[in-house]
Amino acid sequence: MIQKAGDYLQGQLPDHPNHPKGRNPYAHIAICIKSKFNASYKDIEDEKFDEVIKYIEFLKQNPS
Repeated sequence: MIQKAGDYLQGQLPDHPNHPKGRNPYAHIAICIKSKFNASYKDIEDEKFDEVIKYIEFLKQNPS
């Protein structure tokens, strides 16, 4: 899901001065997940799978 979301967001993230060559959408998704769930996507409990999927869809619809 992260790979597909990153593919979808390629070229859609707004410019940022810390990323003069462009932003990495795959890293963006992973960092947002880690920030929201306080854990790496690999370490989130299985019970939160649906919540993580919904959040990834949210990030696709709201690139920032």
